[in-house]
Amino acid sequence: MVNGGILGALLDCHSNWAAACHLMGQRGADSPPCTVTADFHVKLLRPTPSAEELLLHAVVVESSEDRAVVEARVFAAGKLTATCRGRFVAVKPGHPAWHRW
Repeated sequence: MVNGGILGALLDCHSNWAAACHLMGQRGADSPPCTVTADFHVKLLRPTPSAEELLLHAVVVESSEDRAVVEARVFAAGKLTATCRGRFVAVKPGHPAWHRW
């Protein structure tokens, strides 16, 4: 089975990129802004088998000029195994996380 911490990391990363790509499109920019996780909450719904291909799906459900709320899900063998809701914020130069990824 896939560890809950690993699932949380996958959901956080996938959601963060969904937010960054959304904000890039919203701004009409050529590259995504540097975004950080403000908060995220994971729900582990059932065991996630490690021998199955995992499908991650993330969608922006709210956004403003510099932030996006994303809901994400993990599926294994066609079954929903975990969900996440998180808030991701675009940071500016001078922020400790500015382009550290």
